[in-house]
Amino acid sequence: MSDRLTKGMAIRREVLGDAHVDRAEAAKTDFDAPFQTMITEGAWGTLWADDTISRRDRSLLTLALLAAMGNFDEIPMHIRASRNTGAEPDEILQAFMHVAVYAGVPKANHAIKLAKETFKEFGVEI
Repeated sequence: MSDRLTKGMAIRREVLGDAHVDRAEAAKTDFDAPFQTMITEGAWGTLWADDTISRRDRSLLTLALLAAMGNFDEIPMHIRASRNTGAEPDEILQAFMHVAVYAGVPKANHAIKLAKETFKEFGVEI
């Protein structure tokens, strides 16, 4: 296993949690294994491994970008990860408000809806 893959898997587990990563690994097949390796090395072992900005800031950037691009399926996962990155609900709301101004109100509105549902799932009062 490459250093980036090893480091990426460790960071992926720290941010997303063992349960999430274990489910993803159990669902991995020969077909998508190269993709899983690529995102673990690239996203987690390179980008998230860089300490130029904090995981909290990286988490906020990720949530804003996901909302701005309309990649809503990933938002609940990254809301759950905010418990591990230190991004607070009020900061996440501010990130989505930036999305409203710079990328569109409907995208931000949907992201906020998903955040509220996800925070409720793990008992965060907002």
